[in-house]
Amino acid sequence: MTVPPPPDTGPAPGATPPWPSLLGQLTLRSVAMAVAMAVVVAALLNPLFMPPFPVVLGRTLFLAMVLLLAFHAAGRLPVHRLPAWMPRWLLQLAAIVLAAPLATACIYLLYVGGNVLVLFDNPGVVAGFSWIAGTGLVLGLVLALGAMYRERDAQARSQALQFALERETLERQAADARLALLQSQIEPHFLFNTLANVQALVESGSPRAAPVLQTLIDYLRATIPRFHDARPTLGDELARVQAYLALMQMRMPDRLQWRVEADPSLAPLRFPPMALLTLVENAVRHGIDPGEDGGEVLVQAQRDAAGGLCLAVRDTGVGLPAEGSGAAPAGTGLANLRARLQAMYGDAARLHLAARQPQGVDAEIHLPAEAAP
Repeated sequence: MTVPPPPDTGPAPGATPPWPSLLGQLTLRSVAMAVAMAVVVAALLNPLFMPPFPVVLGRTLFLAMVLLLAFHAAGRLPVHRLPAWMPRWLLQLAAIVLAAPLATACIYLLYVGGNVLVLFDNPGVVAGFSWIAGTGLVLGLVLALGAMYRERDAQARSQALQFALERETLERQAADARLALLQSQIEPHFLFNTLANVQALVESGSPRAAPVLQTLIDYLRATIPRFHDARPTLGDELARVQAYLALMQMRMPDRLQWRVEADPSLAPLRFPPMALLTLVENAVRHGIDPGEDGGEVLVQAQRDAAGGLCLAVRDTGVGLPAEGSGAAPAGTGLANLRARLQAMYGDAARLHLAARQPQGVDAEIHLPAEAAP
């Protein structure tokens, strides 16, 4: 969308005149090209003129600079001052058409001392006027058209780049919105599962219901404000994991053992919140809890051989369903986790689940090196 220019109210009192700004538009390339064309024209026309080459060169240089200034001055005229039927490029060409004979007339008026009658009575002067004005007009129009073509091409590339940047921004905003939606689905999923565990203790009349509920309250007080951190870290995620495992161990102290092995240097790395906790919750809910003997949950965080981040949740629970054959068990948490990793890292991130021997499940998240600087 093109933003219309503000109304032209004229220069403010004490404002700098527009000439410095106009001269600032004359790039070294445009001036050098004008000078080069003036030298070429002077060399071609010199055999037709009686004056020496420096005089002819002076005339062509003057004409070239006037045409260059006229072209840029017409390009600086505000759009709202142009007639509705006249595009800017047509005004610039018209400025070249008018400036070429007028500048040449000024050159020859100086040559004849301002005597207009001599200017038109001398056939040699008229011929020189015609050659210089005509050559300047033709070459000026050709160069002006070339400059406008390059300018249009540069504007098209700039607009294409702007569109690409806007599209990338919209895609990033859409990805952020998808992640926010998935995050909003994961958090209630985890909380409802945890509250269901507390409800089971209360309904069974377990004396540990009150301590477990207090632990849950402490856990929520510490973790819920961090769900929407602007820069979530792996250290925050590991803290949530340990708090969750401590809570689950209070519910089944004889059936759940857990360990966390993580390189402390990885704690400041950015990491999607609830990603590792989803795997830990899945291991407890579908691996440890259904088994009579329970099991152990081992959480590991380390660099892999390629410099990326490898996070593993290994349990010794009941293992994958027989029909799973290495496939991930169905569930909202795992499905959302896959979608979040795909949205954030594309195909560079991997979530892999495999059966352990003699029983249990290994769940691993692999993030690329550039995702874990």
